[in-house]
Amino acid sequence: MQGPIIGRRGAIAAGLGAAGAFAAGSPARAFERDGNRKIFVFAGGQPVPVLDPHVRYDWSTRLIQQSVYDALAKYVNDPPQIVPWLAERWESNPAQTVWTFHLVRNAKFHNGDPVDAEAVRYSFERGLRLNKGVAWMLKDVLAPEAIKAVDAHTVQFTLTRAMPSFITYVPLWFIVNPKQVQANVANNDYGEGWLTRNEAGSGPFKVRRFEPQSVIQLDAVADYWKGWPQGDQRRLSGFIYRIVREPAARRAMLQRGEVDMITEVPADDFELLKNARGIKPEDHKGFTTFAITMNTTKGPTADLNVRKAIAHAMDYDALIQIHNGAATLLDSPFPDAIPGHVAVPGIPRRNLEKAREFLAKSAHPNGGFELEYVHVQGLEDPRRIGLALLNSLQPLNIKVNIVAQPWPTMVARGSKAETAPDMVSVYVTPVCTDPDVIAGKYHTRAHGQFWGMHHLTDAQIDGWVDAARVETDEAKRNALYADVQKRVVDLQPEIFGMLANRRWLMRDYLRGFQYCPLRLTGEFDLYPMWVDAA
Repeated sequence: MQGPIIGRRGAIAAGLGAAGAFAAGSPARAFERDGNRKIFVFAGGQPVPVLDPHVRYDWSTRLIQQSVYDALAKYVNDPPQIVPWLAERWESNPAQTVWTFHLVRNAKFHNGDPVDAEAVRYSFERGLRLNKGVAWMLKDVLAPEAIKAVDAHTVQFTLTRAMPSFITYVPLWFIVNPKQVQANVANNDYGEGWLTRNEAGSGPFKVRRFEPQSVIQLDAVADYWKGWPQGDQRRLSGFIYRIVREPAARRAMLQRGEVDMITEVPADDFELLKNARGIKPEDHKGFTTFAITMNTTKGPTADLNVRKAIAHAMDYDALIQIHNGAATLLDSPFPDAIPGHVAVPGIPRRNLEKAREFLAKSAHPNGGFELEYVHVQGLEDPRRIGLALLNSLQPLNIKVNIVAQPWPTMVARGSKAETAPDMVSVYVTPVCTDPDVIAGKYHTRAHGQFWGMHHLTDAQIDGWVDAARVETDEAKRNALYADVQKRVVDLQPEIFGMLANRRWLMRDYLRGFQYCPLRLTGEFDLYPMWVDAA
């Protein structure tokens, strides 16, 4: 089925300077029209190779998933809050091992089927049995057989032991329509092949067009069961996500009025455009850690002393300069806003004397080797950080080969220790408010995930993380997380970088943007937004 055409957004021409783009007359408006309604057009650099909500998540994938699917609860606001969604309320037993959710009565999937307790039970079972994507969050404490549809509107989860973070993960588990999925199962795959490119959701939008490397188009669900916060008259007709890998091209498209909003904005471009006529910036303190992850299993970076040398040679001031001051250096592997965070004494800062001391203790006391540094193609800030790394390691006689790769390629390489790059730039946003989410980044269960490309294996860290997951005494739990943070710094699987501000640029007629720090890098909530223009 053909949707509204993308129209004048054809070729990407040469970039314009900010002054030239806005000098003459009123800037062009990017939104498409569908009768009296508007279609919001957005550009980012990351594709959406998989729609399946139980198999994969990153910022661009979640942007589409959270628009198409609903969960029992949802994160909103800053600081983040969990609010009821498909579940109108929930409670647990005193031991926090049995959780009961009571569903709203009016929710329906896009094909008209009701969202009932069986759909919830099936969705959680499916996520656990596939053992991909979101499964790591709950599989240690929740067996597929321990999820029960008590009646049509009540679902119960029985955990093997208490896990304080359980409710904080619930908003990440989207509910699929079991009838649609089961009708498209092939070779006992739980419909994974079909859900890669199709959806079976109940969310405020549904998929019209899915070209994962270029464009994704959504239609609003006019009779969405939860209604529209901006009112029916102002709600969007649809949404178009254009995948444009180069930041200069995205900037030019915003300047020419070819898109309404862009993300992954280099610091210099943000400064150039934030005060331009017709443009509105969104600039928020970050919750997303940036680190240069090092492969701890092979090559020179398998040597702890090499990793320590690299970490002490890094020019950390450059990280702040690259972001024009809109960043804060990490003082721990945990972001400072996460519960249980401690500032770790002795976290590396540039000290070439120390760097040389560590290198002298390694198998490569004189350097003389080259390391590959991989970053996502089209992201300017990680590219510039790579140049800072290259310059930082020259005094140690260590060369750096800077390689840009598409996100899926980089993640696929990093999923296995034998193919993971020596060094890779990684942004990681905690997807919930519990420290378990960031501590798990250094557990062996992170192997195979994009946040575990270091392939660190340490029995002490594993033991502390496992114990903290189920510890209900907050003081004891925080003490375990303090031990985790100090041990991770000791083992140096990463260069601990910074928390960069989260930034978007948009046309000033866009309304309803709501920042929540738990959303992933460029992700935002499409549901409350609208276009306030004739």
